[in-house]
Amino acid sequence: MGKLLKIAFFFLIGIVLIWWSLHQIPPQEWDKFKLSLQHSRFWIIIPVFFILGLAHFLRALRWRLIMEPLGYRPGILNTFLAVLIGYLANLAIPRLGEVLKCTLLSKYEKVPADKIVGTIVAERAFDVFCLGLVFLLALTLQFTVIQTGWHQLHTAPVAATSSNHTPFLLEIIAGVLVLIAILFFVFKNKLEKIIASIKNIFWGVWAGIRSATQLKKHNLFFFYSFSIWFLYLFATYIGLYGTAGTESSFATAISCLAYASIGMIITPGGIGAYAYFMAKVLELNGIDYTLGLANGTLQWFSQFIIVLVLGGLSLLILPIVNKQTK
Repeated sequence: MGKLLKIAFFFLIGIVLIWWSLHQIPPQEWDKFKLSLQHSRFWIIIPVFFILGLAHFLRALRWRLIMEPLGYRPGILNTFLAVLIGYLANLAIPRLGEVLKCTLLSKYEKVPADKIVGTIVAERAFDVFCLGLVFLLALTLQFTVIQTGWHQLHTAPVAATSSNHTPFLLEIIAGVLVLIAILFFVFKNKLEKIIASIKNIFWGVWAGIRSATQLKKHNLFFFYSFSIWFLYLFATYIGLYGTAGTESSFATAISCLAYASIGMIITPGGIGAYAYFMAKVLELNGIDYTLGLANGTLQWFSQFIIVLVLGGLSLLILPIVNKQTK
């Protein structure tokens, strides 16, 4: 029951963000949004398909490399197919794919699932590190843009308090404070367990980072990691040309990748969040919010279709390939 509530909560966040992002479009701009999607360059999906497919393949190679110090060398094809199926599962239930791909690899290769779960922690640790570098690069190349966004964030409450919506905002704030107080008293006995869980996650990430020192091919591991994120960036850059009026620089693509990646984390498959964050970053770069939301929607849909197609095919191919092998 708890897991179902957690899944429903994440999907609810995505639905709320979809509603909120669409609600930001002025009524007179709706035609522009629809026309932008209708006249999108859908052929952009083709090169993005191959770019992201290659990124997923490199991710499989990197995962296989991390398993080597444990004494396991699963087949490249099985590892690749398991990774794709994992992405497909993550569209439905967040983080289910991480467990599922370990289970699949354990089924078709002589690799114990409980032994390789730790390798997922190592992968995610380096992904967090790479995402941090992307944010640092975005801050370096687009400092003025990010500063403007921060300024808007600070001035928004001031503008809000001077509007007619002040009583409504105060009601929301009061409601949130009451909810926090209730949750604290209800779950205060579990607070220590929550803190302990956070510590375990932190030390697990640190252990994952340290595990890279045991790799025999350090340079190859870092090459895979760099290539994966460069391909993500390249796909985002090409995707900006998918709608008219959103063509931008590589620096803008870096900022889009940084914030859109956060969107992919907070909701299943990035539903709602991905397009919204893309639109806000493009808006800070002088692109109309409506056009930015159309582009973000197109890019999210492209990635959704790619995972759906590749993951679906992998579900069919994986048992067939291993049946022939046996």
